Amino acid sequence: MQPHAKQSSSHPGTKARSADQLRLVAWEITRNCNLSCIHCRASATRGPYTGELETQRCLQLLDQIAEVGNPIVILTGGEPLLRDDIFNIARYGTDKGLRMVMAPNGTLINAEMAQKLAGAGIKRISISLDGATPESHDEFRCVQGAFEGAIQGITHAKEAGIEFQINTTITKTNLKEIPKIQNLAVSLGAVAHHIFLLVPTGRGKYILDQEITAQEYEKTLNWFYDQRDQTALQLKATCAPHYYRILRQRAKQDGTSVTFETHGLDAVTRGCLGGTGFCFISHQGVVQPCGFLQVNCGDVTQSSFAEIWKNSKQFKSLRNFNELQGKCGQCEYKRVCGGCRARAYEATGDFMAEEPLCSYQPMALCR
Repeated sequence: MQPHAKQSSSHPGTKARSADQLRLVAWEITRNCNLSCIHCRASATRGPYTGELETQRCLQLLDQIAEVGNPIVILTGGEPLLRDDIFNIARYGTDKGLRMVMAPNGTLINAEMAQKLAGAGIKRISISLDGATPESHDEFRCVQGAFEGAIQGITHAKEAGIEFQINTTITKTNLKEIPKIQNLAVSLGAVAHHIFLLVPTGRGKYILDQEITAQEYEKTLNWFYDQRDQTALQLKATCAPHYYRILRQRAKQDGTSVTFETHGLDAVTRGCLGGTGFCFISHQGVVQPCGFLQVNCGDVTQSSFAEIWKNSKQFKSLRNFNELQGKCGQCEYKRVCGGCRARAYEATGDFMAEEPLCSYQPMALCR
């Protein structure tokens, strides 16, 4: 495991890293999936899907990513393990010096598969548990046995020496189960627990009534902050940029500084990283700010990844925090939060509009 890199900041205006320093790439290596989750941003199911990048094109893309920087590359999907060449691709990235991680659902990981993951240099996997029981998780994943399969996959990964984290998408349905899921993560031996706030894209649009309110959002993130001293798990909130405001508010109240650790999939020091330290690449090679913000910023089959990353007009807008609109544009925390650009886009059609699920009132609006 790579050494942990720490950064400290206790002021909302603290200067961050360069706005175009690439730290994370989530790559939808395939859209095929053996599950049919109710919240899936890609509405993924069993394919085949047309236009999926072929092996050689995938290797070329890894070459291009390595030219831009040394980011963590998250092989995701769909279900990445449904690609026959997934281990060759992962091994190639590892040999390029990239930190290769993967986001499978766990149900396809047997002992042999786990050894292949380790052999390909996969440093960490993330497995989603959206319920603390088979009943609640399977209902969310729409496949009976998904919970048991995920647990078995975790067991095999542990035996192969691969560290794992638990991801949980929070909705009204499982909000009360989050403490139990976190306890389950501890008992399983996870290194981290990442919570995701529902973004209404893909099939997620059809469960919009399950999105928690702005008030529940705030309460949940404050609870999550309190867990920092209660568990050894690495904790990260995703699609919840407000957490980085809360980190600073609570640290100020506690009389402490904010310390960030970057390890595995935790290479984050501000809320919304879309188009700044992070981007998403679709199974067809379309580059987006994130998987939930379906804005075409370029196509790696038509242009180099470096050209897209450095010169996309959408990325340039996202890197200029002064272009943020509404109360996000007036907020003193805009450089460390930024609001969820995908929620803004889904609500208004403008990805620079204000975050619709934020109850915080900027100081500039309270005078």
